[in-house]
Amino acid sequence: MTQAPTPTTDTVRRLVRSLLKEDAGGKGGDAGPDVRPAGGGPEPATWWVGTRHVLRLAQDREASVRHRRELRLRDLVRPHVPVAVPSSVAYGEWAPGLFCSLDTRVPGGPAEAHDVSAVGEADLAGLLTGLREVPVRQAETLGVPRVSPRSLEALRRAAARAAERLAEADEFDPARLEPLTPPAAGQLAAQSGSAVLVHHGLSGRRLMVSADGRVRGVLGWGGAVIGDPAEDIAGLALAVGSPAAVRAATLAGYGARPCLRGLWLARCDALLGLAEALTGRGTDPPPLLRTRLRRAWEAILLERVTDLGGGDDAL
Repeated sequence: MTQAPTPTTDTVRRLVRSLLKEDAGGKGGDAGPDVRPAGGGPEPATWWVGTRHVLRLAQDREASVRHRRELRLRDLVRPHVPVAVPSSVAYGEWAPGLFCSLDTRVPGGPAEAHDVSAVGEADLAGLLTGLREVPVRQAETLGVPRVSPRSLEALRRAAARAAERLAEADEFDPARLEPLTPPAAGQLAAQSGSAVLVHHGLSGRRLMVSADGRVRGVLGWGGAVIGDPAEDIAGLALAVGSPAAVRAATLAGYGARPCLRGLWLARCDALLGLAEALTGRGTDPPPLLRTRLRRAWEAILLERVTDLGGGDDAL
């Protein structure tokens, strides 16, 4: 495996000049473009370049393959969705066998810092609708993998154990999980033939929201799969809250089953994430995970009028 070198401000600046075919003595002089790490850690893989671009560096060959595929997938997705998808102004290798791209910076800030308005929910509905319209065969031709739906019953059992651990820490009441019985989990199994292109990584960090609550763009397409659309509904529930996520999915034409499935996927994932963080094994900070848990467990009208014990007809 190729060992990625440690990127520095000087190497990144020279790389940007090379990608843009700029002369070191051109505009800006010897100082070159303004570059700075976009994330923490001793070896940042993402760098801001000025105010309009972001440089992304693959850290190994496998990541390079995903990165190249992501650029092609974004071009496929862009005509179908009403929000911005990053585009690349230049790309190449920043080290032997390691891919990089200089992308446009999407306007707005993360949804973790901005509330989504009613019009923003319509933007999210357009995103879900557009993903469903992307030709699956074309996505698979690009190498996007097909992934089987998760077992909600297996997730329910794991979440029940996590809920007990959180109860001991006075973080959660396990009784709130009682509506998701084994029969209910079975009713909310993914339907055959429902696979679509799924972003599979929607989060507050990847949804770019403007100050007026409009969703301006979506980042992070490298983990996209062909699979269960409820996964993106779940991602939205954790990012912007269950009511907004379900309203957006309903506007996109999804019925009760995928909406409720997404709701319970999000709730179980939120329990597992916080329980893991409290044991010191998680990567996200507990305050953020508590926010996601709160958002996922916001009540929605759909679950109040749907009897999960009433069989498929109740859905």
